[in-house]
Amino acid sequence: MTRGETIVTQKHKELSSEQREELLQILKYRFEANMNRHTEMEWSKVQKRLEAHTEKLWSLNEMERTGGEPDVVGYDMKHDEYIFYDCASESPKGRRSVCYDREALESRKKHKPENSAVEMAADMGIELLTEEQYRDLQKLGNFDLKTSSWVKTPDNIRKLGGAIFCDCRYDTVFMYHNGADSYYGSRGFRGWLRV
Repeated sequence: MTRGETIVTQKHKELSSEQREELLQILKYRFEANMNRHTEMEWSKVQKRLEAHTEKLWSLNEMERTGGEPDVVGYDMKHDEYIFYDCASESPKGRRSVCYDREALESRKKHKPENSAVEMAADMGIELLTEEQYRDLQKLGNFDLKTSSWVKTPDNIRKLGGAIFCDCRYDTVFMYHNGADSYYGSRGFRGWLRV
């Protein structure tokens, strides 16, 4: 069984013990290689939290499997939770060419994409980054210099048929709009997860 395959039980999705170990090694390596994203945090505490909430490992594995390269970017002291974002340098390859949500997908008459960003995120057990979270991510490195990522769209924009996405060009983060039913080979989405 490869890391990308999962065991599906009747109640929830879970990883095999081998998959959990492999994923924890990947996450540990990434955590230690990118300490600027989580200064003053210790991997041993993150790992302890992950081992206590193994259901979250399945979602992190989905983030990893689709090219997101999840990493810890924060800690919520109030709720005692670590925050993971997709930290791949470009929009995750396994999540590109998707429109914004199911409504947008169903509204297309021709050339429908296979999926939508909102649905994929829900299936993975994660949420799309907001514009604010996206801007916070950009403070940690250079992301989406060649691609773009759908971000959570405010209801008032979505009700009018639009959706928003972000990228980084000329050392500046830009937020744009498109019809929610549009999709491009260079646009995916970035997600986040609390553990």
